[in-house]
This record gives sequence, C-alpha cells and structure tokens, in this order.
Amino acid sequence: MSSSASLADYRAALTAPGAAVPVIASAAGRFPIAMLPLATLLYVQRETGSFAAAGLVSAGQMIGVAAGSVAQGRVIDRQGPSRPLLVVVALFVLAVTALVAAVETHQPLPVVVALATVAGIFRPALEGASRSLWTVLVPAGSARSAALTYEAISLEVFFILGPAIAAFLVAAPWPGLGLVVAGTAMTLGAGAFALSRPARRVGRTPAHDGVSLLGALARPGMRTVALAALGFGLVIGSVEVGLPAVTAAAGSPTLGGVLLSAWSISSVLAGVLYGMRPWPRPLHLRMPALLGGFAVLVAAMALVGPSGSLAVLVITMVVSGALITPQVTAHSLAVDIAAPPGAAAEAFGWVVTAATLGIATGQSSAGIVVETFGPHAAFVSGGAAGVVLATVLWLRRATLLPQPVEEQAAVA
Repeated sequence: MSSSASLADYRAALTAPGAAVPVIASAAGRFPIAMLPLATLLYVQRETGSFAAAGLVSAGQMIGVAAGSVAQGRVIDRQGPSRPLLVVVALFVLAVTALVAAVETHQPLPVVVALATVAGIFRPALEGASRSLWTVLVPAGSARSAALTYEAISLEVFFILGPAIAAFLVAAPWPGLGLVVAGTAMTLGAGAFALSRPARRVGRTPAHDGVSLLGALARPGMRTVALAALGFGLVIGSVEVGLPAVTAAAGSPTLGGVLLSAWSISSVLAGVLYGMRPWPRPLHLRMPALLGGFAVLVAAMALVGPSGSLAVLVITMVVSGALITPQVTAHSLAVDIAAPPGAAAEAFGWVVTAATLGIATGQSSAGIVVETFGPHAAFVSGGAAGVVLATVLWLRRATLLPQPVEEQAAVA
C-alpha cells in the first residue's frame, strides 16, 4: 500500500457515514494516552517523595499496557470492539480506583506496582480498535490512507498536550487529580466508542487459521513491523532522556519539555505534508528508509557537543521530528499487509507493545549512558540502535511485499 492522501481524502474519511461519533469518542479516549503514565508517576512521587518508587510504578503500568494491548486486540478481533471494550472499561475503573486508594493509604510499594500493572493491562486498547474500525468505515485506497494518517497525527497531538496537562494538574491541591482526569477521559471515550453504532455493528470474526500463542506475530511481516516499532521506540526514548539532560546541563531544565513539545509539533505538520507525497512510495522500502533517516538525524544531535549552540541542536531536532508521524503511519499501513485476516486490532496491539517496550528500553539505557558518558551520548546510543534495526528492516523488506492469498495461508 503506497497511496498518497490529499486534503480531500482526509475530509472524505472524517466525514464518512457513521464516522462522527466513533471519531470523537476515540479522540476523547486516546487523548490521555501520554498523560496517564506521567500523571501516575508524578502522583506517586508527590505522595512518596521518591522518584525511584514512582519510576517502578510507572514501569509496571507500561508493562501492563504492553501486555494488555495485544490481549485486548485479540479479543476485539474475535468479538468486535463493543462488548470487550465495555468489560475492559469497567475493570479499568476498578483498577484505577484501587491504585488511588493504595497510594492514598500508603500501601507497600509492591502492592502499588502490582495495581499499576493491572491498571495498565485494562487500559482500553482504543488505538487498535479505532484503527481497525476504519477498515469498516472507509474503503481501501487513498481515503483509508488518510484515515490512518489522521490516527497517527492525532496521537502526536495527544502526546504534545497530555504530558503538559499532567504536569499542570499535579500542582493542584491534590496531586492525584491528573490520574483521575486521565482515567475518566479514557473511560468515557472508550465507553462512547464501544456504544457507537459502527462499533456495535461489527460482528464476531472467526479465528484466523494457524493461530498460535504468538497470534498475529507468527507472520514474518508482522515481526518486521514490530521490529520497526521497536526501533522507533528506542530512538524516541533516548531523545526523551537525552534532551532534558542536555538542557539541564546548559542551565535551562524546563527547556527540555518545551523542545519535546516542539518536536511533536514539527512531526504533526510534516506528517500531513508527507502523507500527500510519501517517499519511498513502496512501503517495504519506506520503513527502513524512515527509521534509518530518523536514527541518523537523532545521532547528529550529538555533534553539537557540550559546548555547542542549543540553536543548532534545536534545528537538528526539528528536522528529525519531521520523520516521526510518517513512521507511525507506515507502521499502521503495514499492518494491513502483514496481519492475518481478521486480526487487525491484535496486530496493532503488537505494534503498540513493541513501541512501548522500545521507549522504555531507550529511556533506561539512555539514562545509564548519560550518567556514564554525558548527556549528548544518549543521542549517539539511540541513533546507533535505530541504524542497526533499520538495517535489519532492510534485510527483511521482502516480508512486507503483498502476498497472494494462498502464500499467506502457507506462511501462517
């Protein structure tokens, strides 16, 4: 799939019959995706006084999200999104309530980490459900490409606004307000999405042939997409740690958050333009090219050096940010090629899981590198990891070529 998308295609997708309610509900439910983990971390840190404890709780939540995205996606593919999401929403409310109660009553750290993990598992997997519903709302072609690009762009916007709102709300008289606001928005958005007419009209889908414990990941093409998402997350995670470390060393600790928001803004703007004329057009070539270019540009951010100009760093960063949304869109488009029939939500759950694990690994490894070699080394380590995985993607590029139906059955 290499369709370009015009502004008319975006309009056609977002105004498709039946799209309004699930689009608005999905936006409300996905808005706190980046807000929830930061709100949890800041809340726990304020209550315990320990960043170490808060980091463990946040990590537990991310692990839960990584596992829950795949499990929920698999059920949504079989049952349709409506009933599974309603069940998950109810369990999510209970889990978040228990987490808040545990923090407020100063329960032992293992208990809080366990409850955060459960809350992550039951965080509604709206990313995969929303993405898979577009295959019902919009026919294949440029309009669907525009719809999937919209999904990527909207996520970037949420990643800009979510953390900023979480940081603002933690200063409220009660520091748990951000977690409650994020949980409430997710609950209402996912519930409204599940009850929308298009979601309720999606029926049961028989399990695809050749099902294994790995599910959709048993397909070679899906493993390639997951590797692309993993590499993307590794590079992102290294910048999320390296940039604040650089600005703090330069005497401007708050500048890091501002620049990360600017990074996402450049990604959103470039994502719309790139979607009109994607390059390379063949998707199996586009994915390694985008990851490789992204990794090289991030590594180039280290060339500024400890005594270099922050302005040069910012310029390099903005240019690299232009390749963020195109990668997320490419991952989503590749799922259509690589996933088994009837497994789109689960397949996208694997993409979310791989990216989440990549970000967590990138952040933790970058932290070690910063402590050992200095802030700018984080960009080198993240860029190097991205180049290695881009090379692997290039070697595996044939797995993303569309296959005849009989060949797909043989692979499964």
